Amino acid sequence: MSTYDQIEIEDMTFDVETRLFTYPCPCGDRFEVYIDDMFDGENIAVCPSCSLMIEVIFEKEDLQEYYEEAGTQPPEPIAVAA
Repeated sequence: MSTYDQIEIEDMTFDVETRLFTYPCPCGDRFEVYIDDMFDGENIAVCPSCSLMIEVIFEKEDLQEYYEEAGTQPPEPIAVAA
């Protein structure tokens, strides 16, 4: 999978209400990725208007400050019965 660019999490905008990280896309829209998806290991933000994607550079520990800013906690793992 080819990405358009690599962006540090600090360079993205975090919306506490939607819990969405965004970054401007060259097409005029914004790359988007949810904080919970990032917590689950997703590091690709997708533009909903074009085919471009960016790789978000972050450590899982970096997300804690954004969860605190939003007044929420990371998702709890779902237990699966065997």
